[in-house]
Amino acid sequence: MDYDLVVIGCGAGGLSAAVAYAEEAGPDARIAVLERAPREGRGGATRWTSSWFRITADRQLDPAFLETMERVSKGKADLEYCRTLAAETPRTFDFLDRHKVPWVYFEQPFANRNTGGGLAMPVPGGVAIVDTLAAVIDALPHAAIHYETEATALSTAPDGRVNGVQVRGPEGEALLSARAVVIACGGFEGASDMLAEHLGPRGAQLPVIAPTLVNNRGDGIRLTQPLGGDVAGQFDMFHGEPVDTRSSKPDAVIYGYPFGILVNRHAKRFFDEGQDSFDATFERLGYEIWANQDQQAWFIGEKAIFDWPHVADIMLTDQPPVEAETVEELAAIFGLDPQALAQTVAEYNAAIQPGESDRRIRDGKCTKGIEPPKSNWATPIANGPFIGYPLTTAITFTFGGIRSDARARVLRRDGSAIPGLYAAGEVTGLYYGEYPAGTSVLRALTFGRIAAREAAAER
Repeated sequence: MDYDLVVIGCGAGGLSAAVAYAEEAGPDARIAVLERAPREGRGGATRWTSSWFRITADRQLDPAFLETMERVSKGKADLEYCRTLAAETPRTFDFLDRHKVPWVYFEQPFANRNTGGGLAMPVPGGVAIVDTLAAVIDALPHAAIHYETEATALSTAPDGRVNGVQVRGPEGEALLSARAVVIACGGFEGASDMLAEHLGPRGAQLPVIAPTLVNNRGDGIRLTQPLGGDVAGQFDMFHGEPVDTRSSKPDAVIYGYPFGILVNRHAKRFFDEGQDSFDATFERLGYEIWANQDQQAWFIGEKAIFDWPHVADIMLTDQPPVEAETVEELAAIFGLDPQALAQTVAEYNAAIQPGESDRRIRDGKCTKGIEPPKSNWATPIANGPFIGYPLTTAITFTFGGIRSDARARVLRRDGSAIPGLYAAGEVTGLYYGEYPAGTSVLRALTFGRIAAREAAAER
């Protein structure tokens, strides 16, 4: 079974690599895409994510991205890689347009940390990327997506060049020989052994934010280690998000928390809900709930916040908010101490400073005299009905992964590239300390394209 290219993974990184390779090498290129999930679950995390793109109106990456990456990683992030992402972002959107992936750009109605503009997203989300690019592969005469098939090992030639993939699928085991291989199979959020190793015993108990993330089992690391592959990214950190505990819907994130308060199981506030825009703090909140709040938190607010434009749009759960006429009644529904929650709300209301609130900017309407403070959007919780959501943290992706360079080549521990082997997406380690939101799917698409270009050039 001879191929020009074998791609491990069927999300944004893998599909962009396969499609871009066909562009570079021609429609007769022999391409195999491996997907551990069945067809209806294909696409990994990409299938379920909203897939925000952190760009400006003229298709440029947020100009603050490089400085942000250097700052939050404390200089550990590969800045050459980040510069390449910035330079290639416009061409990634040209690629999406060529293949008719629908996407839309809009100015953010809320304060956001993209200082260069607004946000973009595929319509209706990452599933548009998966289904549109998979259809391109399906239409090619010598390309195929192999479902329920996993990579078990990489094969190499005597000179060390990767020349194939050992696979296990519905028809048993086989060796797929290839001129080049692209690894794009996600992180280790579905590998309980690796989560326990790097995050501690409680790491293995983290729920995944979408069902097929259980297929992301750290294959990139397992496959490349025998070849001397290096690693990068912060292994004891992950991107997690605060989700509605009542919902089984993938990506049921509650982003509207800046417009109320967050309390823990003791009915006490534990987080500055207004320290920054929600796209800058939701990961920090998710980690705090998991690490220090016993995986339990509650959002509390007035029902009147839903009268504000677009607030309902950022409550991504499929469940309605829990509603009560008094704060005490709401506490009782959640199993919280009613008097404790009423006191917390009263202290918060009393600490709010004068001024007008404007959700579109960091408005400076804050509290004084309470800990933690609320730095922006401090509006009273005084008039019923009152609403709330029970929250926990779900893991979206891990930070640690294999090391790759700005040419998407997989690197050995001595810094040399493993010939014939490329990687894209969250299988590659990049982030330390914090994930600048709106860049994950974008970098997967971009470095999938780059991997294809590099591989095709070596034919």
